[in-house]
Amino acid sequence: MSIDEIRERYSRAGLSETDLSPDPILQFEQWLRDASDAGVFEPGAACLATASRQGEPSARMVLLKGVEERGFIFFTNYGSPKARDLAENPRAALVVAWVELARQVRISGSVERISREASARYFESRPAGSRLSAWASHQSEVIDSRRALEEQMQRVQARFGDGDIPLPPFWGGYCLSPMQIEFWQGRPDRLNDRLRYRRQAEGHWVVERLEP
Repeated sequence: MSIDEIRERYSRAGLSETDLSPDPILQFEQWLRDASDAGVFEPGAACLATASRQGEPSARMVLLKGVEERGFIFFTNYGSPKARDLAENPRAALVVAWVELARQVRISGSVERISREASARYFESRPAGSRLSAWASHQSEVIDSRRALEEQMQRVQARFGDGDIPLPPFWGGYCLSPMQIEFWQGRPDRLNDRLRYRRQAEGHWVVERLEP
């Protein structure tokens, strides 16, 4: 089957420079609200791309858990492959795609851990099961079976019982501070709109239109 036979023919309204907020974070928040209002499943889902010191690339889906003036927040196990990549090469890219709206946002910049206090505040807001699974899982490590994973979870449940489930020392958040953010809107005949914010040395943003 040819993928082109089943592709959507974009017909949505365009994106002009006058539509944009001067602040790309505010613009992203508006598009995120649009996606949520449209009923997009997991509108905060994003593809995170990292690379090792040797330049070996890796990408996976994560859930954004915060959008702030300084950047985009996500959480992970500090022993995971993504965390090891970021320890060696603290730069990354995110892609958020809202296919139903024919929109995507591309973000790139530097990454650093957020404070332990901020990670603890978020961790405490999670359901108990999610907090327990953070303790139970050695993320991305090989395991013999699903049963072995469930047994790890049972041991963690027995350890904490009905008491407090603290933030694991090996788990926490990162912030990607953007240097570039591109907003992409699908248009008819593949003449898509692409508007890119690029951060200048003084901290302000310039907006550039890119060819499709």
